[in-house]
Amino acid sequence: MNSPHASRRPLAEPESQVQGFRKARDARRTELIEDYVELISDLLRDGGEARQVDIARHLGVAQPTVAKMLNRLVDEGLIVKRRYRGLFLTESGERLASASRRRHLIVEALLRRLGVTDDTARLDAEGIEHHVSAETLDAFERFLERDEDANR
Repeated sequence: MNSPHASRRPLAEPESQVQGFRKARDARRTELIEDYVELISDLLRDGGEARQVDIARHLGVAQPTVAKMLNRLVDEGLIVKRRYRGLFLTESGERLASASRRRHLIVEALLRRLGVTDDTARLDAEGIEHHVSAETLDAFERFLERDEDANR
């Protein structure tokens, strides 16, 4: 890349790199859980029910994959499964879904403000949202608020 922003940076100290890689691994571990609870929340809000078949269809995965994850979410206290009635979020599950949705919306709004198309912003935010620190997310929000105020 010939961009002035892509200049070579010095190799980070090992402890600093360890922290970065650890953060990325932790984000990957929670990413699926967050995606599932956010989708369950959206399905409940949109149609009043969240079923395994709907989750599989929205995520593009097989139903046995969904079943395995749903059992994990039950074990972690994020959802309850009610026979013949579908899935419901616990209070912890709803808090996690709300936090994930909020991060997604902020990242998506920032990408749009930077000129990224709506579809690309939505798709990119889906991955970025899980890796953004609280500090960075706060900075994104402050930027969006300042930019909004400047455009009034």
